[in-house]
Amino acid sequence: MSFGLTNAPTVFMDLMNWIFRQYLDRFVVVFIDDILIYSRDEIEHAKHLRLVLQILRDKQLYAKFSKCEFWLREVSFLGHVVSVSGFHVDPSKISAILDWKPPRNVTEVRSFLGLAGYYRRFVKGFSMIATPMTKLLQKDVKFEWSEKCQKSFNQLKTYLTKVLVLVQPESGKEFVIYSNASLHGLGCVLMQEGRVVAYASRQLKPNEKNYPTHDLKLAAIVFALKIWRHYLFGERCHVYSDHKSLKYLMTQRDLNLRQRRWLELLKDYELVIDYHPGKANVVADALSRKSLFTLRAMNVHFSISSDNVLIAELKAKPLLIHQICEAQKVDDELVAKLAECVSSVDSEFQIDNNDCLRFRSRLCVPRNSKLISMILSEAHSSRMLVHPGSTKMYNDLKRQYWWHGMKRDISDFVSKCLICQQVKAKHKVPSGLLQPIMILEWKWDRVTMDFVSGLPLSLSKKDAIWVVVDRLTKLAHFIPVHMDFSLDKLAEFYVSQIVRLHGVPVSIVSDRDPRFTSRFWKKLQEALGTKLHFSTAFHP
Repeated sequence: MSFGLTNAPTVFMDLMNWIFRQYLDRFVVVFIDDILIYSRDEIEHAKHLRLVLQILRDKQLYAKFSKCEFWLREVSFLGHVVSVSGFHVDPSKISAILDWKPPRNVTEVRSFLGLAGYYRRFVKGFSMIATPMTKLLQKDVKFEWSEKCQKSFNQLKTYLTKVLVLVQPESGKEFVIYSNASLHGLGCVLMQEGRVVAYASRQLKPNEKNYPTHDLKLAAIVFALKIWRHYLFGERCHVYSDHKSLKYLMTQRDLNLRQRRWLELLKDYELVIDYHPGKANVVADALSRKSLFTLRAMNVHFSISSDNVLIAELKAKPLLIHQICEAQKVDDELVAKLAECVSSVDSEFQIDNNDCLRFRSRLCVPRNSKLISMILSEAHSSRMLVHPGSTKMYNDLKRQYWWHGMKRDISDFVSKCLICQQVKAKHKVPSGLLQPIMILEWKWDRVTMDFVSGLPLSLSKKDAIWVVVDRLTKLAHFIPVHMDFSLDKLAEFYVSQIVRLHGVPVSIVSDRDPRFTSRFWKKLQEALGTKLHFSTAFHP
């Protein structure tokens, strides 16, 4: 495209995504003309570099060598510094915020919040801190830079100078969310193994300020689940709130419409809501447990030498493979196969460099229910795989693992997955065919009725209207009643106002109001020869 057209960057971005579509989010990230290549080790990185450069050559795209950087342990990308330990704010970008002078008008306030808001994930409670300045952006609010605004301005600059490192989340490990709500905003923090993944916060909308405490605390949890859905969907999650009644939300019987709507969203996640008092230091406790777990997982062994020096021996091995190898040694069938490998050269079983038994280069897994469950959970519930079916899951796993009854175990595991049963289309009832509405033959043969309630009390002490409509002519009767009228009284109105003028209807369609589902009303209509039809509950 010609230079300078407004949609040229969009078209170029689409081109880059198309040519690298096979490798996006596997080892390549593209943003317009910036290409980020990441790998686990140097050998893998060399292979990835060669693939990317070959694609650029094939598509006749050119990269200027002076603008390229290779073999970096730490790289600045889109205002962030990405390294092995995680990612944090680029210090060169923060200098612009530090040198920012107090805003003098609404435009400058908007510019500052736009720049600082780009790094809001690094600042705990960003929206609450920025509230005094955000109010200046509202319509019909006079610009007045107060002490609260200056304090908010300085506080944001201070938080952003503290270079906080956020970690990249790992699939298969439990997430922890700490949520809270106040009269000004919602705040939450996402953690994994005691390390912060992200912060999130926002101010309350005008209607949310009228929420009761229970709904406000629940809104904070819903906000966290929505904003981090790409991390939490299909993963185990533990949610902590300082509102104790939320712990029993799933078993609560009486819910308002808002809570019912939110409960449907909560059912999409594998989460547990628990209570912790506001003063409880749960983060420090999680950090202490995390450090011990890390040492155990890395197989750290301590010993004391002859000169009283403490020696720490570190063996870095993949934990799952190590567990499988150890379990092979206590499985009678695999022990026999190990002996067969030693005595026979032509066996299909081999022993690899880590003394693990393999069948045709696939790792042999013993009949250990715990190990098999770990493998199946990782292959099915991983964020990268998103609950594959049994056939795809079997084809993926058989390239790496082997055990007796593997296909049957995978099929049983997938069939018992609650999320698959609830979400996947093949488990849902198919939509029925559209049915034509019956063509009516005579007026007042088929009628519909309902109550309009909640009206102010009239002079005749009536507070509701009983509406009866003929489905053919659309003629309606509006009968004033009181919601406390007995069924005898309503039956008297029905006979005098409807039956006397139009005769007995063939059928009546109504909702499931207790008056219409009562035994008295059913027996009355049965005696008159009228059939009752009810609409679906909560779907009139």
